[in-house]
Amino acid sequence: MYNTLLQMPSYYKAGIYIRLSEADEGKSYESDSESVLNQRNMLMNYVKEKGFIFVGEYVDDGYSGTDFERPGFEKLIEDVKNKVINLVIVKDLSRLGRDHIMTGYYMERFFPENGVRFISMQEGYDNAFNQASNDSSTFIIACNDYYSKQNSVKIRNVLNDKRRNGKFIGSMPSYGYLRDPDDKGHLIPNPEYAPVVKKIFEMASNGEGVSNITSYLNDNKIKTPSSLKRKNPNSKSKYNPMWTISSVKKILRNQMYVGDMVQSVQTKVSYKSKKKKTLPKSNWDIVKNTHEALVDRITFERVQNNVKRTVRTVNTNREKRLFENLIFCKECGNTLTVSYRKNHNYWTVNCNRYSRDPRRRMCEPHFIPYGKLEEALLNTIKNTCKEYLKMINVNDLASQINNKNKRENMIHSQIKQLETKEKEYINKLDMLYEDKFKSLVSEETYKRIANETESLLNRIRGQINTLKNDGKILKNKTSESKEYEEKIKMLIDIDSPTREFLQTIIEKIIIDKDKNIEIIYKFSILNSL
Repeated sequence: MYNTLLQMPSYYKAGIYIRLSEADEGKSYESDSESVLNQRNMLMNYVKEKGFIFVGEYVDDGYSGTDFERPGFEKLIEDVKNKVINLVIVKDLSRLGRDHIMTGYYMERFFPENGVRFISMQEGYDNAFNQASNDSSTFIIACNDYYSKQNSVKIRNVLNDKRRNGKFIGSMPSYGYLRDPDDKGHLIPNPEYAPVVKKIFEMASNGEGVSNITSYLNDNKIKTPSSLKRKNPNSKSKYNPMWTISSVKKILRNQMYVGDMVQSVQTKVSYKSKKKKTLPKSNWDIVKNTHEALVDRITFERVQNNVKRTVRTVNTNREKRLFENLIFCKECGNTLTVSYRKNHNYWTVNCNRYSRDPRRRMCEPHFIPYGKLEEALLNTIKNTCKEYLKMINVNDLASQINNKNKRENMIHSQIKQLETKEKEYINKLDMLYEDKFKSLVSEETYKRIANETESLLNRIRGQINTLKNDGKILKNKTSESKEYEEKIKMLIDIDSPTREFLQTIIEKIIIDKDKNIEIIYKFSILNSL
């Protein structure tokens, strides 16, 4: 018998994983070997040759190996967790991924911990056996990661050259423009939406406020930039079908509309990450007069001055109010804004969605003087905490904690008994497999006993997981009770609690348009008082 790394089940339910990136598709010399069809044929032949039970295939066509948020891969992981498959086969390790940290995690931790056999055909890697080919996997994964990094650098250099030459390399041109069908790096006016951009600048140049322009666009049911970017109408990605003040301002500030190519406004934090950061204007790539302008420069500059005059300066360094970022609007769900009214020297609360554009009534007014609200909230919270402490009986609490500890010990004992039973079933399957291998039992007898034992084994494992979850819940409840009781006692004794302290007690505070207030506490028993 082989020296196994995993306990071998009686039969393998195989899932084949196929990935092809956009970079692979561009390599004509590799296209035949890397294609989805080729990978499928190779993997299916292997499954048949080894006599595995084929369950399904998981395909990601056009996805990078450095990103593990792929629909096919996520479905494969879900099926592993649900015990649909216990064997994963790939053509080579780079198909699984090119990020050495995440690829190593799935190979060395996730698959073994979930009892899944993993095979990579090209490298001869198989985690069910100790073999020399397995030892080289770490080096291969690192090489795949290095390849992705070098490839990213090469692509970035090519794109940088195009940017400096005034060629558009983005995914979607600015609202009002299209890619030139004869030159993908050149922009031409969009006959349907270029007139909309011109109208926006015309209204702004004539002194119309941004709010009035926004209302005009919505009243005339003109499509928004975000709705045009939504290629798939069935997509679940969020988009705004209504024009907002911020979306109009974005157009009025966009230098692209004077015919200049403006790029490198944002950059990825890493070749492995989707996250982007905004760059300072000094780092932007700006090439003048690369495409037809939708507005002349004099008008554009005049509009910039008008927009600047309407922008309010916000002091982001000011000290936050006690309940700021904890207060939410009942109607729209957004955080209620706390603002300082300098002329009257006091703080107010209102719905930001309403106050940005009262005319369109996107929400309801929630105007409240902040000082009175803070005083009322503090009194209510302290009174609720006092009521809670009155209800607590110290002896009862100690008895509850003692009972929980006993229950935890009992659960631990039951888990130990079930784990012993689990090992017995696993040993039985191993012996049965060996008897079948030596032809001591018939195929029919083997399948019957193996299926019955597998069923019992799965039932035992389900019971173990249930008990472990029960144990965690009990442990959390015990520690949570002690922790929150101490915090509540502290709150009553403090005359001026800090924001950080209140955030440990309160989940959120919801206020509706009629000024009705609901306080949701993190400690569930307080919500019932």
